[in-house]
Amino acid sequence: MTENDKEGWKIPPHVAIILDGNGRWAKSKGMPRNMGHVEGAKNVEVICEEAYRMGIQYLTVYAFSTENWTRPKDEVDALMRLLRNYMKTCLKTAEKNRMCVRVLGEKSRLDEDIRVRIQELEEATKNNDGLHFQIAINYGGRDEIVRAMRHMGQDIQRGVLAPREITEHTVSEYLDTYDIPEPDLLIRTCNEQRISNFLLWQLAYTEFYFTPVAWPDFDKGELAKAIEAYNHRDRRYGRVSQE
Repeated sequence: MTENDKEGWKIPPHVAIILDGNGRWAKSKGMPRNMGHVEGAKNVEVICEEAYRMGIQYLTVYAFSTENWTRPKDEVDALMRLLRNYMKTCLKTAEKNRMCVRVLGEKSRLDEDIRVRIQELEEATKNNDGLHFQIAINYGGRDEIVRAMRHMGQDIQRGVLAPREITEHTVSEYLDTYDIPEPDLLIRTCNEQRISNFLLWQLAYTEFYFTPVAWPDFDKGELAKAIEAYNHRDRRYGRVSQE
């Protein structure tokens, strides 16, 4: 595809990415699995910048799922240390690029210092007008829906909401993504072809793109390939009006 062809692309406003293959990438290079996570975290910053340059308005990444707690303790501990460091890096990146950052997921299981850093990051960036960047941490699609239903049930009990008033829009308002448009494109790296409990409600009309490239090797060119594939899809149904 030529540069002229790219000029005619429709850029998906919201791209979601399942960051997969960090451990396998490291193993293929004779490195410890944790080095793959380190390189993967560095790549998040790179892709944030490239996505915004391309015209993507919202980028949501799946960083740590509710199921990831079952990994070996040393790997989970390393991921939490990496998360602590990433919160600092992300704040600097957000200040430089006017990025608005938000964390999705159930935060109560995270250590207090991580929760504090998340709160500080969200507060410091909430008025930024650059890329809207969502990080899913201790996130699971089913868990999100269960939490939403609990909150909805409480509002029904308090008389704030009547069952007859519940619509799809009402359900969406109780989700972690209540004021974020649904993804137009989902990318999953390292050739896995499943959504792994990610944004179950929100992906109803999303286009899927799977690539064999592991996340640490996913660069600007690979992102462009995903957007090119998106442009070749015949989106006749669903949320066509949002494109």
